[in-house]
Amino acid sequence: MPETDITDDAATTPDFDHPLDASTRPQDDLYGHVNNTWLSSVEIPSDRGRYGVFDVLRERSEAAVRDIVEEVAADPGSDPDAERIGGLYRAFMDIEAADAKGAQPLSPLLAEVDAVEDLSSLAAAMGRLGRRGVDGLLTPFVNTDDGDPDSYIVYLEQAGLGLPDESYYREEQHAPVLAAYQEHARALLVLTGTDEDRADQVVAQVLEVEQRLAAGHNDRVANRDAVATYNPTTRDELEAACPEMDWDAWAQGWGLPGSALDRVVVRQPDYLRSLASTLREVGLQAWRSWLRWHVVVAMAPYLSTEIAAAHFDLFGRTLSGIPEQRARWKRGVALVEDALGDAVGRLYVARHFPPEAKDEMVELVGNLERAFERSFTGSAWMTEQTQREALAKLDAFTPKVGYPLRWKDYSGLELTGDLLTDVGRASEVAVDREIAKLGGPVDRDEWFMTPQTVNAYYNPGMNEIVFPAAILQPPFFDPGADPACNYGGIGAVIGHEIGHGFDDSGASFDGTGALRDWWTPQDKERFTALADALKAQFDGQRSRTAPDRGVNGALTVGENIGDIGGLAIGHAAYRLAVGEDAARAKGEDGLTGDQRFFVSWARVWCGNARREEAERLLAIDPHSPQDLRGNAARNIDAFHEAFGVTEGDGMWLAPGDRVTIF
Repeated sequence: MPETDITDDAATTPDFDHPLDASTRPQDDLYGHVNNTWLSSVEIPSDRGRYGVFDVLRERSEAAVRDIVEEVAADPGSDPDAERIGGLYRAFMDIEAADAKGAQPLSPLLAEVDAVEDLSSLAAAMGRLGRRGVDGLLTPFVNTDDGDPDSYIVYLEQAGLGLPDESYYREEQHAPVLAAYQEHARALLVLTGTDEDRADQVVAQVLEVEQRLAAGHNDRVANRDAVATYNPTTRDELEAACPEMDWDAWAQGWGLPGSALDRVVVRQPDYLRSLASTLREVGLQAWRSWLRWHVVVAMAPYLSTEIAAAHFDLFGRTLSGIPEQRARWKRGVALVEDALGDAVGRLYVARHFPPEAKDEMVELVGNLERAFERSFTGSAWMTEQTQREALAKLDAFTPKVGYPLRWKDYSGLELTGDLLTDVGRASEVAVDREIAKLGGPVDRDEWFMTPQTVNAYYNPGMNEIVFPAAILQPPFFDPGADPACNYGGIGAVIGHEIGHGFDDSGASFDGTGALRDWWTPQDKERFTALADALKAQFDGQRSRTAPDRGVNGALTVGENIGDIGGLAIGHAAYRLAVGEDAARAKGEDGLTGDQRFFVSWARVWCGNARREEAERLLAIDPHSPQDLRGNAARNIDAFHEAFGVTEGDGMWLAPGDRVTIF
């Protein structure tokens, strides 16, 4: 049956102006005190694995983008990008055409798979299909060279798995998911043309390949090591490490220039060596089965209702516990944003980002930087030499707020009206845009998120912090709000992103974005001891949403450093802005400014998650669960002072056990 399209309206999304839970003391559970009322009254929508502040704001952004997309789909005017937005959206929303075609649009791609007759043709096919969005054995990407941030270089990243990461293939706790993966893969392969009597064999071959690949993968903790994952490699070294790969055929398939592999960065050298034996020992039929599966996985969301639903059954319902597939318009908006994000962003900013928000954010960032400066100069554990280097890096930070100075150029994207063709063309345009950077000057004005994205990031290679327009709204930021709320919300987020420049990974980069060890040996030892203490503090902690599984302290340490450092520096900046007397004074709500600051912090992490999604995130996400992020305030002396937390209270942490790096 054709799927129905349920109309969702941003007006139905809940807000966060909810009362505090008087039955839960902030001294025992700050997160619960602030958020229990909301959590008990709002259900996770049936098309989501988790739901909280970020998700509500993303719904609002999504609804705003929908208005833009549907408006230009109806009348693009003379704007070529509007025509592209409308054309791609209309193609996706044509359910009748998708259902009539079934799996037929896959035929040209699967023909490339069937034509694989040796390892050279496998390498070439992976390159050509990779340009269209199909996962291969290696993912190439272009970025600034960590050793020379004024130039671009190709990085090679381990790839090839259908499940979220290598742990799903080896850990007993993921065994039910691995079994379901095989069952759902069989169903999806049959729907897309694999003969019933061959489906079991194809699935077995896919699993054989992926288990071998997974055995050679770094885990996520190892991948966080900026030094260990920076391995400049010459072409001769590349061919020596994995002679079974036809590197020229692979590069040509991707459209990389011949010189691109003369010097690359291999992020996981052990994987490359493991890949050599896997290529040598696995038969060609298994490689064709594996590549066929990855074509199906990449393209199924753009095929018939039945095929897209089968894809969702695996990657939505099984992996994240989501009961219902998202409405078609939501998936259409997501596709348009993925393919034409800056074109949408240009229209979004014109409608939804007031200039005064940018001005106030710039002021907030300046106050946070001054608070960091005070923290470094007053540090009890940093020597003067390291302080100077840290201050130089801080001084070189580039904040970006709202939207980019220049928008991406989509003039090379010519759409045909055929959905799968156009999805592939959009991917190819994006790939070619990245390849074109090689050999040219570094574009330091480039953004790696669109303005309508509810998030923020720190980029170590450019030493920049970036805050898209869509995150600059309540409860993170409100130009007319009490400073305590803004500093506890977006202020702590600013501090978090700056803090990433000095966490266990970002601290390996200097102010120019170069990978350089600028720490004295004794300071590095002290920093490592503090980071290890934070790992130990979080390791094994249980969250509300996944009470049977503990946090991986080593995986989350960088984000925990960012959270606690951002909170401490955000509070210091708040006091710099309003003065200590005002921070301690009670307002009409009966709370002091300091208390409102910490309430605001806990509120931005308000959210819930389905068990399957919570467990998936524990395996792959470097962020701690939301309740633990909110209650990370227990590491801050000012929190204990603000609420009078004493020994025996649930939030109490002995002074010697509190970890504050900044």
